[in-house]
Amino acid sequence: MKIGFSTLALFMGSFEEFLDIATEDGFNLIEILCEGPYWPRNMLNIGENFEIFSSYDIDVFLHTPTIDLNPASLNKGIRDETLRQLKETLDMAVKIGAKAITTHPGLIHRLEDRVRNMAKSYSLETLTEANRYAEDVDVIFSVENMPHRYAYFCNTAQEHAYFLDKCNCHGTVDLGHANTTGDPESFLKLENIHYYHLNDNDGEKDQHLALGQGTLDLKLINMVDLGIIELNNYEDVLKSRKVILSLDK
Repeated sequence: MKIGFSTLALFMGSFEEFLDIATEDGFNLIEILCEGPYWPRNMLNIGENFEIFSSYDIDVFLHTPTIDLNPASLNKGIRDETLRQLKETLDMAVKIGAKAITTHPGLIHRLEDRVRNMAKSYSLETLTEANRYAEDVDVIFSVENMPHRYAYFCNTAQEHAYFLDKCNCHGTVDLGHANTTGDPESFLKLENIHYYHLNDNDGEKDQHLALGQGTLDLKLINMVDLGIIELNNYEDVLKSRKVILSLDK
């Protein structure tokens, strides 16, 4: 398995810092969380030195901005801005040489079936258009599963598969999110999954605990080829990697 980490664990560091730490600690991958100072529009406008990435033997993924954005919004202005920022993340991926980007499928704020059905159609429309753009720029576009709450889309393996099929895109499986469904293994059976987010929880809430600190069946990780450890601090990233490396194959 190739193992990497999300820059969530080192938030506010520089790209060079992320790459140096990954190299020094023997990671193969990193996923850059494109929030705050790493907002793609800002990075592209200021002419950030993306050439630095070519100096490292590290595969790079990007996680799109999702805070305050929503591809499923009933407000067309929010959907349009979300699509714009998805495309900007893809443009940044091209500049960096990133292999793939991951995004969320959206959510609703009014918990009614009629609202959810309408929002689902909007999300599929937005994500399908984003995937077309990704195909044009030759970057993998990947939609992530979400925790098991009615407000979220892709909160079951069945709905995640439906989104990937309708959008004709790839998927990212977050095993912590999957663990809240009571059937995380069902997500490992999906087709067109490009990579995985690795974290743990109590099976109820999306807690992003270090691996082994929750109820996730760690043997499932043996089915993963590309894994990004997605945690809030780097010490827990290193602890989780030790857990992965200690698993019986």
